[in-house]
Amino acid sequence: MLNKKSITDIDVAGKKVLVRCDFNVPVKDGVITDDNRIVGALPTIRYLVDHNARVILCSHLGRPKGTFNLKYTLAPVAEKLGEYLGKKVELASDVIG
Repeated sequence: MLNKKSITDIDVAGKKVLVRCDFNVPVKDGVITDDNRIVGALPTIRYLVDHNARVILCSHLGRPKGTFNLKYTLAPVAEKLGEYLGKKVELASDVIG
């Protein structure tokens, strides 16, 4: 059997850590209607932030088919995360594909 390491087994201080998050949440008129997936990711994100990691989150919203569509922006997710974390969450503006 493999010994899988958990996030707590790794020294993340000062390191860039890429986290794939399932932030494919329902949004209506720019407002998140169910934030359970965001809330579910908070313990991991907080652990990394609290242990001085440089956290990079990646996710998607909907199925944009390789072209920009404002309907699928993660801006509401970044804003909600910022509220929960008490800090600004920057959103990359040039990532499609």
